[in-house]
Amino acid sequence: MYGLLGRKLGHSFSKEYFTDKFAKLNLNDSYVNIELDDVSEIVSFVKENKDLKGFNVTVPYKEAIIPYLDDIDNVAKEVGAVNTVKVYNNGMLKGFNTDVIGFEMLLESTRLQDNKTTSLIFGSGGASKAVQYVLRKNNIPFKIVSRNVDLGIKISYDEINSTGFSLYSLVINTTPVGMFPNVNEYLELPYSTITSQNIFIDLIYNPAETLFLEKARLKGAAVFNGLTMLYEQAEAAWKIWGN
Repeated sequence: MYGLLGRKLGHSFSKEYFTDKFAKLNLNDSYVNIELDDVSEIVSFVKENKDLKGFNVTVPYKEAIIPYLDDIDNVAKEVGAVNTVKVYNNGMLKGFNTDVIGFEMLLESTRLQDNKTTSLIFGSGGASKAVQYVLRKNNIPFKIVSRNVDLGIKISYDEINSTGFSLYSLVINTTPVGMFPNVNEYLELPYSTITSQNIFIDLIYNPAETLFLEKARLKGAAVFNGLTMLYEQAEAAWKIWGN
Protein backbone atom coordinates (compact mmCIF):
# COMPACT_ATOMS: atom_id res chain seq x y z
CA MET A 1 0.00 0.00 0.00
CA TYR A 2 1.05 3.56 -0.79
CA GLY A 3 -0.63 6.87 -0.10
CA LEU A 4 -0.75 10.64 -0.03
CA LEU A 5 -0.53 12.51 3.26
CA GLY A 6 -2.36 15.82 3.49
CA ARG A 7 -5.29 17.55 5.13
CA LYS A 8 -7.85 18.02 2.35
CA LEU A 9 -7.08 15.91 -0.70
CA GLY A 10 -10.05 16.29 -3.01
CA HIS A 11 -7.88 18.24 -5.47
CA SER A 12 -5.07 15.66 -5.69
CA PHE A 13 -4.11 13.71 -8.79
CA SER A 14 -1.81 11.22 -7.03
CA LYS A 15 -4.37 8.53 -6.19
CA GLU A 16 -5.62 8.32 -9.78
CA TYR A 17 -2.08 8.46 -11.18
CA PHE A 18 -0.72 5.61 -9.09
CA THR A 19 -3.88 3.51 -9.33
CA ASP A 20 -3.56 3.67 -13.13
CA LYS A 21 0.15 2.83 -12.88
CA PHE A 22 -0.55 -0.25 -10.74
CA ALA A 23 -3.17 -1.45 -13.23
CA LYS A 24 -0.80 -1.05 -16.19
CA LEU A 25 1.95 -2.93 -14.32
CA ASN A 26 -0.48 -5.66 -13.16
CA LEU A 27 0.34 -4.93 -9.52
CA ASN A 28 -2.00 -5.60 -6.61
CA ASP A 29 -0.83 -2.49 -4.77
CA SER A 30 -3.27 0.22 -3.68
CA TYR A 31 -2.92 3.98 -3.20
CA VAL A 32 -4.99 5.77 -0.57
CA ASN A 33 -5.56 9.33 0.54
CA ILE A 34 -4.27 9.81 4.09
CA GLU A 35 -6.28 12.79 5.30
CA LEU A 36 -5.15 13.78 8.80
CA ASP A 37 -6.13 16.84 10.82
CA ASP A 38 -2.77 16.73 12.60
CA VAL A 39 0.49 15.54 11.04
CA SER A 40 1.48 13.75 14.27
CA GLU A 41 -1.26 11.19 13.53
CA ILE A 42 0.96 9.72 10.81
CA VAL A 43 2.92 7.81 13.48
CA SER A 44 -0.10 5.75 14.55
CA PHE A 45 -1.27 5.42 10.93
CA VAL A 46 2.02 3.77 9.95
CA LYS A 47 1.89 1.43 12.95
CA GLU A 48 -1.68 0.40 12.15
CA ASN A 49 -0.98 -0.17 8.43
CA LYS A 50 1.90 -2.65 8.29
CA ASP A 51 1.62 -2.98 4.51
CA LEU A 52 2.36 0.72 3.92
CA LYS A 53 5.54 0.95 1.80
CA GLY A 54 5.69 4.67 1.22
CA PHE A 55 3.70 7.85 0.87
CA ASN A 56 3.78 11.25 -0.76
CA VAL A 57 3.34 14.42 1.28
CA THR A 58 1.45 17.52 0.17
CA VAL A 59 0.40 20.83 1.71
CA PRO A 60 0.33 21.69 4.54
CA TYR A 61 2.67 18.95 5.82
CA LYS A 62 5.83 19.12 3.67
CA GLU A 63 7.74 20.84 6.46
CA ALA A 64 5.69 19.69 9.45
CA ILE A 65 6.35 15.98 8.69
CA ILE A 66 10.11 16.26 9.30
CA PRO A 67 10.13 15.84 13.12
CA TYR A 68 8.23 12.55 12.74
CA LEU A 69 10.80 10.97 10.41
CA ASP A 70 13.69 8.75 11.49
CA ASP A 71 15.96 9.96 8.70
CA ILE A 72 16.04 12.49 5.88
CA ASP A 73 18.23 12.54 2.77
CA ASN A 74 20.71 15.34 2.13
CA VAL A 75 18.69 17.14 -0.56
CA ALA A 76 15.52 17.21 1.55
CA LYS A 77 17.59 18.38 4.50
CA GLU A 78 19.03 21.26 2.49
CA VAL A 79 15.64 22.15 1.02
CA GLY A 80 13.93 21.96 4.40
CA ALA A 81 10.89 20.14 3.04
CA VAL A 82 9.84 16.55 2.33
CA ASN A 83 7.30 15.33 -0.23
CA THR A 84 8.17 11.61 -0.35
CA VAL A 85 8.58 9.14 2.51
CA LYS A 86 9.86 5.57 2.25
CA VAL A 87 8.61 3.14 4.90
CA TYR A 88 11.14 0.39 5.62
CA ASN A 89 10.28 -3.12 6.81
CA ASN A 90 11.29 -2.24 10.37
CA GLY A 91 8.91 0.73 10.35
CA MET A 92 11.63 3.34 9.89
CA LEU A 93 10.56 6.44 7.94
CA LYS A 94 12.99 8.27 5.64
CA GLY A 95 12.12 11.54 3.91
CA PHE A 96 13.09 12.70 0.42
CA ASN A 97 12.28 15.66 -1.80
CA THR A 98 11.32 14.76 -5.37
CA ASP A 99 9.75 18.19 -5.99
CA VAL A 100 13.34 19.23 -6.72
CA ILE A 101 13.57 16.67 -9.54
CA GLY A 102 10.16 17.69 -10.85
CA PHE A 103 10.92 21.40 -10.93
CA GLU A 104 14.33 20.79 -12.48
CA MET A 105 12.63 19.04 -15.41
CA LEU A 106 10.08 21.85 -15.67
CA LEU A 107 12.84 24.46 -15.64
CA GLU A 108 14.64 22.62 -18.45
CA SER A 109 11.52 22.92 -20.61
CA THR A 110 11.62 26.72 -20.25
CA ARG A 111 15.31 26.85 -21.26
CA LEU A 112 15.77 29.57 -18.64
CA GLN A 113 19.16 28.13 -17.66
CA ASP A 114 20.51 30.15 -20.59
CA ASN A 115 19.24 33.38 -19.00
CA LYS A 116 20.54 34.22 -15.54
CA THR A 117 18.49 37.36 -14.85
CA THR A 118 16.60 37.48 -11.57
CA SER A 119 13.56 35.28 -11.05
CA LEU A 120 10.56 36.02 -8.86
CA ILE A 121 8.88 33.50 -6.55
CA PHE A 122 5.46 33.96 -4.96
CA GLY A 123 5.13 31.93 -1.76
CA SER A 124 7.59 30.69 0.84
CA GLY A 125 6.28 27.24 1.83
CA GLY A 126 7.57 23.74 1.12
CA ALA A 127 7.12 23.89 -2.67
CA SER A 128 8.81 27.29 -2.76
CA LYS A 129 11.80 25.85 -0.93
CA ALA A 130 12.25 23.18 -3.62
CA VAL A 131 12.07 25.86 -6.32
CA GLN A 132 14.65 27.97 -4.48
CA TYR A 133 16.99 24.97 -4.23
CA VAL A 134 16.83 24.33 -7.99
CA LEU A 135 17.36 27.99 -8.89
CA ARG A 136 20.41 28.16 -6.62
CA LYS A 137 21.76 24.97 -8.17
CA ASN A 138 21.45 26.57 -11.61
CA ASN A 139 22.97 29.88 -10.44
CA ILE A 140 19.75 31.75 -11.18
CA PRO A 141 19.27 34.66 -8.75
CA PHE A 142 15.79 35.13 -7.31
CA LYS A 143 13.59 37.21 -5.04
CA ILE A 144 10.73 35.89 -2.91
CA VAL A 145 7.55 37.95 -2.71
CA SER A 146 6.05 37.65 0.74
CA ARG A 147 3.56 39.44 2.95
CA ASN A 148 6.08 39.02 5.77
CA VAL A 149 9.13 40.87 4.50
CA ASP A 150 12.48 40.51 6.22
CA LEU A 151 16.05 41.29 5.28
CA GLY A 152 17.68 39.57 2.33
CA ILE A 153 15.87 37.99 -0.58
CA LYS A 154 12.26 38.76 0.38
CA ILE A 155 10.38 41.72 -1.08
CA SER A 156 6.83 42.96 -0.61
CA TYR A 157 3.77 42.81 -2.85
CA ASP A 158 3.73 46.62 -2.76
CA GLU A 159 7.22 46.69 -4.27
CA ILE A 160 6.17 44.42 -7.15
CA ASN A 161 3.05 46.49 -7.76
CA SER A 162 5.35 49.51 -7.95
CA THR A 163 8.12 48.11 -10.18
CA GLY A 164 6.23 45.60 -12.34
CA PHE A 165 7.77 42.55 -14.00
CA SER A 166 10.39 44.12 -16.27
CA LEU A 167 13.25 43.10 -13.96
CA TYR A 168 12.29 39.41 -13.90
CA SER A 169 12.57 36.84 -16.70
CA LEU A 170 10.90 34.04 -14.75
CA VAL A 171 7.89 34.46 -12.45
CA ILE A 172 6.78 31.45 -10.38
CA ASN A 173 3.64 30.99 -8.30
CA THR A 174 4.09 28.39 -5.54
CA THR A 175 1.01 29.48 -3.57
CA PRO A 176 -2.37 27.65 -3.73
CA VAL A 177 -4.15 30.81 -4.94
CA GLY A 178 -6.30 29.86 -7.94
CA MET A 179 -6.29 26.12 -7.24
CA PHE A 180 -9.52 24.15 -7.68
CA PRO A 181 -12.16 24.77 -6.40
CA ASN A 182 -11.18 28.45 -5.98
CA VAL A 183 -10.49 28.91 -9.68
CA ASN A 184 -11.69 32.53 -9.78
CA GLU A 185 -8.98 33.67 -7.37
CA TYR A 186 -5.66 35.13 -8.48
CA LEU A 187 -2.79 37.14 -7.03
CA GLU A 188 -3.36 40.90 -7.31
CA LEU A 189 -0.38 41.89 -9.44
CA PRO A 190 0.56 44.45 -12.15
CA TYR A 191 -0.26 42.12 -15.05
CA SER A 192 -0.26 45.08 -17.46
CA THR A 193 3.57 45.19 -17.17
CA ILE A 194 4.01 41.64 -18.54
CA THR A 195 5.63 41.26 -21.98
CA SER A 196 6.76 38.47 -24.29
CA GLN A 197 10.11 38.58 -22.46
CA ASN A 198 8.54 37.00 -19.37
CA ILE A 199 8.05 33.33 -18.54
CA PHE A 200 5.31 32.49 -16.03
CA ILE A 201 5.09 29.19 -14.15
CA ASP A 202 2.26 28.16 -11.84
CA LEU A 203 2.90 24.98 -9.84
CA ILE A 204 -0.88 24.46 -9.75
CA TYR A 205 -2.10 21.80 -12.21
CA ASN A 206 -5.86 21.93 -11.52
CA PRO A 207 -7.06 23.93 -13.37
CA ALA A 208 -4.57 23.47 -16.21
CA GLU A 209 -4.53 27.24 -16.71
CA THR A 210 -5.09 29.42 -13.66
CA LEU A 211 -6.11 33.05 -14.00
CA PHE A 212 -2.49 33.86 -13.05
CA LEU A 213 -1.31 32.04 -16.20
CA GLU A 214 -4.18 33.23 -18.39
CA LYS A 215 -3.48 36.88 -17.62
CA ALA A 216 0.23 36.35 -18.37
CA ARG A 217 -0.48 34.48 -21.62
CA LEU A 218 -2.80 37.23 -22.86
CA LYS A 219 0.07 39.71 -22.43
CA GLY A 220 2.41 37.55 -24.53
CA ALA A 221 4.33 35.65 -21.86
CA ALA A 222 5.24 31.98 -22.23
CA VAL A 223 3.29 30.03 -19.59
CA PHE A 224 3.74 26.61 -17.95
CA ASN A 225 1.59 24.81 -15.39
CA GLY A 226 2.72 22.28 -12.79
CA LEU A 227 1.86 19.06 -14.64
CA THR A 228 5.41 18.30 -15.80
CA MET A 229 6.69 18.80 -12.26
CA LEU A 230 3.88 16.63 -10.92
CA TYR A 231 4.59 13.68 -13.23
CA GLU A 232 8.35 13.83 -12.73
CA GLN A 233 8.19 14.00 -8.93
CA ALA A 234 5.74 11.08 -8.88
CA GLU A 235 8.02 8.92 -11.02
CA ALA A 236 11.00 9.82 -8.83
CA ALA A 237 9.00 8.81 -5.74
CA TRP A 238 8.17 5.46 -7.37
CA LYS A 239 11.89 4.80 -7.86
CA ILE A 240 12.65 5.71 -4.24
CA TRP A 241 10.04 3.24 -3.04
CA GLY A 242 12.11 0.54 -4.71
CA ASN A 243 10.22 -0.12 -7.90
